[in-house]
Formats: sequence, structure tokens, C-alpha cells
Amino acid sequence: MPNQIWLSQLQKHRAIAVIRAPKIELGQQMAMAVASGGMQLIEITWNSDRAGELISQLRSQLPTCTIGTGTLFNVQQLQSAIASEAQFLFTPHLDLAMIQAAQQKDVPIIPGALTPTEIFTAWSQGASCVKVFPVQAMGGADYIKSLQGPLGEIPLIPTGGVTLENAKEFLEAGAIAVGLSGGLFPKKLVTEGNWEAIASGARKLMQQLA
Repeated sequence: MPNQIWLSQLQKHRAIAVIRAPKIELGQQMAMAVASGGMQLIEITWNSDRAGELISQLRSQLPTCTIGTGTLFNVQQLQSAIASEAQFLFTPHLDLAMIQAAQQKDVPIIPGALTPTEIFTAWSQGASCVKVFPVQAMGGADYIKSLQGPLGEIPLIPTGGVTLENAKEFLEAGAIAVGLSGGLFPKKLVTEGNWEAIASGARKLMQQLA
């Protein structure tokens, strides 16, 4: 997927559901729940159970959604993820070889960075956007706001501590989109299999961000 299309998806949907699933069946139910709540950007972390298989499965089950992956640590994992049809790639860190490998295949890559130097380096090396992680540890939305002056042209996606309650503040502070994991999938609801409550949280989030 070319970069422009990816950026327009982010601008349209504004939130990415991040799924870390210990069992493939659970991952599928989590994805179905947020999709039924109207979320269209879904990330399956590469350390989920049979992540590649789950991504391929969701690509056919949720044709209107954009399914990507995250928590990729090296070029080998990145290539396996692309082979599984992942449509976007998140990494927790900045690795120039991974950025180049993703660019060669025209798949958007969003490396993790925290300081202004890391963020700018990722962007200048060809990242599609930059994941600001862990954002809450740095002061949350205020940190995103303070980066806007010098780094305003770089599309930032904060993750790590984004909740249903504070997601909107990040967008108001200048983020192009946010990534939510625990905020969308409270442990108790996942354990109980309360997919309706998870779908309803996703729906509420999408209304707030619209």
C-alpha cells in the first residue's frame, strides 16, 4: 500500500486497535469485536500466537479493514509479515535496515522513537510515520504538543498509555492517529469473552474521534 493511501487511512480513521493474542482464536474474536464497533485499522503484534496465519485470515474475513502488524524486531520477521499480507508494519525501535526493506516492498513502516533526534532520524530515513512510544511515560499529550513546533510536519502515532478517555487529547495535540491496546481490551472483558462490551468501547472511541 503506497504511503499516501496509508496517511489518508490514518486521517480518516484516527485509531489503530493493537491486538496481542496468546491464542489465535482469541485474536480473531478481539479483531471481530473492534471491527464490529467500526474500527478499520487493526494491528496484530508479531508476538501473538500464529500471527502470520491470523493476519492472512483477517485479511479475508474483514475485507474493509486494513490489517497490519507490530512488535517486529528484525528484517527476517518483517519479511515474514509482508509474506503474510500485513498491510502496515510497526516496530518498537528504530532500525534503518528494516525501513529500507519495507520501502523496497512499498509497505508503510512506522518505527518506534521517543526523543526528537530519534523521531527526526526515523522520518529522514524514510519512515511512513513515527510511533512515539512509550508516550505516557514522557507526559502524554503534552509531550506530543511540545514536539509540534520543531517537528510539526512529521506524522506521529503515540502508543503506550493511550486510553478511551485520553485518545482525543492526543489528536488535539497534533498526532495523526493513536494506537490502543489495553485501553480497548481490558483484561477482565477479554477473559470473560465480553465481546459486546469491547465492541461498544470501540464504537464510543470512534464517535469521540470523529
